[in-house]
Amino acid sequence: MQDVSDEQLMRMIGDKQSEALRVLYDRYVRLVYSFAWKAKSDPQFASDVVQLVFTKLWTSDKGYDSAKGQFVSWLLTVTRHVAIDQLRKERRQEALVPLDDFTVPADESGGFSDRTQDIVTRRLLKNQIEEASRQLSDSQARLIRELYWEGYTLTEIAERNSEPVGTVKSRLHQSLKRLREYMKSWREE
Repeated sequence: MQDVSDEQLMRMIGDKQSEALRVLYDRYVRLVYSFAWKAKSDPQFASDVVQLVFTKLWTSDKGYDSAKGQFVSWLLTVTRHVAIDQLRKERRQEALVPLDDFTVPADESGGFSDRTQDIVTRRLLKNQIEEASRQLSDSQARLIRELYWEGYTLTEIAERNSEPVGTVKSRLHQSLKRLREYMKSWREE
């Protein structure tokens, strides 16, 4: 099977022949890894990108089209898109406000510093978010967590749950509506 062209291997992958994916993986794993490494010099990141690229090749309905260019160029484009998505996801996760419990420090005069006020505000926010999330069903709470806290897109969530994107959008709309109604009661108190 080593002498089979990349285009033929992609057709075989479309027919879910796992041996074709293994051959393609053996051919291009180093190239994909090194390309991912250039995006971020981190072995775990590069390994994750490799796994995501070859998983995408296996699961995606959209495959390589030889009329549009060479296979290697297409594969590197897929790798680039996956690497960018991963970098964006990491940036979103780094930007999240940690809502863990903190110790409340006093400033030198014995009063509360701005940092202390921020910590108290975060604790209150964390408590309010936890209380609000109890108003949602399990699937709604999971959707909010995956979208806003874990950084997944609606499309990724739909694929993970084998649901249409429209269903996920509808659930999101209902979840946000429910949270908005619940939070109105906070303002009225």
